[in-house]
Amino acid sequence: MGFDAEYGALVMALEVVRIPVLSDNYVWLVHEAASGETMVVDPAVAAPVLAEADRRGWKITQIWNTHWHPDHTGGNAEIRAATGCTITGPAAEAERIPTLDVKVGAGDGVRLGPVEAVVIDVPAHTAGHIAFSLPTEKIVFVGDTLFAMGCGRLFEGTAAQMFDDMRKLEMLDDDTAVYCAHEYTQSNGRYALVAEPENAELVERMKEVDAARLRGEPTVPTTIGLERATNPFMRATSVEQLAERRAAKDSFKG
Repeated sequence: MGFDAEYGALVMALEVVRIPVLSDNYVWLVHEAASGETMVVDPAVAAPVLAEADRRGWKITQIWNTHWHPDHTGGNAEIRAATGCTITGPAAEAERIPTLDVKVGAGDGVRLGPVEAVVIDVPAHTAGHIAFSLPTEKIVFVGDTLFAMGCGRLFEGTAAQMFDDMRKLEMLDDDTAVYCAHEYTQSNGRYALVAEPENAELVERMKEVDAARLRGEPTVPTTIGLERATNPFMRATSVEQLAERRAAKDSFKG
């Protein structure tokens, strides 16, 4: 699997394009060449997504939402109006995502051409948050549940739920590419160094992250293996430790 610094990654059947929007969001534009289908993950806004798809000659056929927050669903209606695409998202949050056409939950399958994704329930950041795992491509779209060296705030759920979410995600193969929705890596890493100052792999990773950000380069996608080694929330050994770390990160000023 090779990563492209500008566009994301070309992973087997799928081309994944990173579209930076708002202050720190990433929208993922995903193209499956055999079928010609193109899907958008968590469009905060519509215009740059439609422009990028048009530039590449791709027709958007689907949107996949991981949760209801407006910076993940704000572009739904405009993109559908422009393309006629189908919008899939968490059944548990259907009342908060009025644009949904297809409602899914744990274990459901979603297809992009011949490529199948499996839905994983990962509540905690929001009550009905889901992730989309594409096992054959070794890709997972995690929304705001897992970040590079971080995890989502517990807005609607509990530390116990987030601890369970980490267990679900760490079961994926180490080389699974993790596409999260924000460029939070540098700030997450600064806290991670406080939580695990003796973690040599974390120290080295932060040197690379700081250098990348200095060059103006993105730091995601990450991988499950990298998070297993350096993410203090995935590495928490108990619900209590995760809760302590999440509370500490919430007030961290570094």
